[in-house]
Formats: sequence, structure tokens, C-alpha cells
Amino acid sequence: MIPIIEINEYLCNMNTLTPILSITGSDNTGAAGIQADIKTITAMGGDALTALTAVTVQDSRGISNILDLPTDMVVGQVKAIIDDRHPKVVKVGMVRQPETIHALHHEIVGIPFKVMVPGILTAHNRLLLSESAITAWKSELLPEATLLIVRCNEAELLLGRSIVTDDDMLQAAKRLVEWGTQFVLLRGGHQVAGQLTTLLYGTGIRQFFTSQNTEGWLRHGIRGALSSAIATRLAFGDDISQAISLAHAYMHSQVVYAVENKNQSHRMADHYNLLMTLIAAHYREAHDVAFYADHMAITPRYLTKVTDSVVGKSPKQVIDDYLMKESISLLETSRMSIGEIASKLGYSSLAMFSNFFRAHQGCSPKEYRSSLGKTE
Repeated sequence: MIPIIEINEYLCNMNTLTPILSITGSDNTGAAGIQADIKTITAMGGDALTALTAVTVQDSRGISNILDLPTDMVVGQVKAIIDDRHPKVVKVGMVRQPETIHALHHEIVGIPFKVMVPGILTAHNRLLLSESAITAWKSELLPEATLLIVRCNEAELLLGRSIVTDDDMLQAAKRLVEWGTQFVLLRGGHQVAGQLTTLLYGTGIRQFFTSQNTEGWLRHGIRGALSSAIATRLAFGDDISQAISLAHAYMHSQVVYAVENKNQSHRMADHYNLLMTLIAAHYREAHDVAFYADHMAITPRYLTKVTDSVVGKSPKQVIDDYLMKESISLLETSRMSIGEIASKLGYSSLAMFSNFFRAHQGCSPKEYRSSLGKTE
């Protein structure tokens, strides 16, 4: 039998922990959903409070069945937690019933920080929300979000537009902010082969992050764990940038790099990830290796060792590959003139851009666009 004094100490400690409310569905594998949120919030030192919205039947192949809880059951859980524990942060995940979405809008409106993760698509790209549920999210919950976390393919469904380039990501995030969301974390851009691009966008912030660890960041449950980690840091008093940075660091150490190639040093991988993050943020104005080495506080020679070790390329090749992917995306998907594309990518003249493009593609930008059946 546990001594009474130990039980009292436990209850006392529980009441002093920072409460974070998670409203989402269940994942019987424990890799995502309410189970993963409890793990993450608790591991980071918060007090995980929950309101269950749905019960799922799933395994490593995906979800085979979903039972949505009645609206009054979901709302009852939320009201009980808010009235009793007064959480300052709520994370809202899987909510699929329009009437529940509408009711939650009124229940959580007074909570200062709201992290919204609609979960429109599963990791296997299965559509989880009906059209009426998506409409309800857009009108009821997204305008209340302190931070909205969505993947690019989900943002395409919300906005009815394709997202191919970095500029597409910026325009999509801008549009989502115009709907009322304060900040957007737009994830899952594939502008560069073998890389994932993420954008944080909001008032005074426009920051790109890039990672080569596509296997790690695309694992089932990563989005839910990341969102609950961010919610926890917000509850601890961090601003948006700090919360995302510290949550990202937690995910790297606890989750993402659990699948990293053990033959590759973490230090090299971290340097490479930082390089790609800097390139994503600065490729429009900086194309030289020295710029990135300086910002990483390492020598160009060591940066060469890093990129050679991780991807078997020089830093210049890595930069040029990124520029080429963005160039081709803009030529294929935008209505911008080639001169406008050259300027947007940081080239001082059309001739310089054309020479760069020809050296890597074997034809001029104009010839490449013509081969697609497009003209200036």
C-alpha cells in the first residue's frame, strides 16, 4: 500500500504543474492522438489534461474504423477541465463533427493560446474530414488559432490552390493568416528532392526551416507530438519562435533522430540541417558558400567536409541544387517572366541567371519553358 503522505505529495505536485489541454482523438497504437500527447506533455514537464473526441481502430497500415463521440460528451469534458483547471493553452486535433467544431469554438474562446492541428489527411493521405467539417474548421476554429499547423497538401485542400514553390508556401501562409490565424506553421514542402521545407509565418515572422531527415519527420505521429510540444512550451511562457525552436529540439532528440542512419554523426547531420535551413531562408540574396559558413560559425573548408560526408556534394553544389529546383518550379508553375524569376532568385541580370541555368540544365530558361509548351 502507498503511504498517504506520498499520495498527498503527488497530488500537490500535480496541482503545481502547468496544465495543457489536448482535444483530439485516440490512437490505439500509442504513436499519435491523445496517447502521444499525454506522453509528450508529461515528458516535457507539463500536466496533460485531455478531452477525447473519437476512438479509432488502427495499426501500422493506417486507420480502419473511427467512432466519433457525441458533441455533448466532448463539450462536457472540455467544460469540466476549463472550469476546474483553467488551462492557458489548448491543442485541438482530430475533431470531425461540424456540430462539435461549432460547440468547441464557444468553449475554448477564452483560452489565451490555441494550437490548431485539423488533421485533414492522415500520414497515408487518407481524407479524415468531410467537406462540411472542413468548412466548419475554416469558419469556427482556424480564425481563433494562435498557431495553425498544417501540411502543404492539407493547405492545398483548404485554399483550393497548388503549393509547389517557396513562394507558393508564402502566399498560402499569408492567405491563412488573412482568415484570422495569428501564425501558421506550414510543413511538408518538397521543393528540393530529399529535403522537407517548413515555413513559420505571421506578424513580423517569415522563417523557413529545411531538413534532410525526411524519414524521421514523416513518421506517423510526428505532427501530433510536435504540436503538443509547442503547446507545452507556450504554456511555459515562451513566445511563438522560442516555443517552436525548443519543441523542434525536443523532437530531434527524442523522436526524429531515432530513425537516423547510425553511421552518420549527429553533429554532421545537425550542421547540414542548419545549412539547408539557412539556404531556404536566404537563397534569394546569397549564393556564395562563405555567407553560409559565416552564419554557421564554421569555415568553408569544414562546411565542405560536412556536405561531402552527408550527401557527397560540395556546399556550392548543394546551394546550386536548391536554386535549380526553385528555378524549375517557378518556370513550370508561375506566370512570372524569366526576368522576374531571375530577380526573385537574386541574380543581378537575366544573362547571369540564363548562364547559371544553362550550365546545370543544358538549355536556357526560355528554351526550358518553351519545351513545356509555355511562352513568355
